[in-house]
Amino acid sequence: MGTPLPRDPIAEARRNWERRGWGDVAAPMAAITAIMRTQQILLARIEEILKPFGLTFARYELLALLGFSRDGSLPMSHASALLQVHPTSVTNAVDRLEQAGLVARSPHPTDGRTTLVGLTADGRRLAERATAALNTEVFAHSGFTDDDVEQLIRVLGGFRRRAGDFVDG
Repeated sequence: MGTPLPRDPIAEARRNWERRGWGDVAAPMAAITAIMRTQQILLARIEEILKPFGLTFARYELLALLGFSRDGSLPMSHASALLQVHPTSVTNAVDRLEQAGLVARSPHPTDGRTTLVGLTADGRRLAERATAALNTEVFAHSGFTDDDVEQLIRVLGGFRRRAGDFVDG
């Protein structure tokens, strides 16, 4: 991360919006822009921690998801749905992880149209080490207070539900 700016550019953008007569949308613009900048900051932190493991966050998420599955494997289409990414993105991640010996593809035992992706022993060990590093170096020191975290979960969860990301129950 570079040198901090002398003032908040998002607050300045909000003032510019208001000066232009867009005051009714200035606060939501600032909030959305702040969320997007926060995502960039957090992703950079996470990627820095994962780099020594040879992982991107997208590949780590797939390894972690497989680690949480009952037998360490899932249909690729199901992994795509759970990660909320396009199937092509999962295919690309699987290709890279497979080349590294961290996952393996296999045919589904009862559905010939479905391909399973499963963790290898090396993939499971790497995912566990990467998770420990993320827990220690990022999640335990998120930069948010405990109250902030609970409010963010509530606010962002409500937004995602209203946007159709998931349904309760």
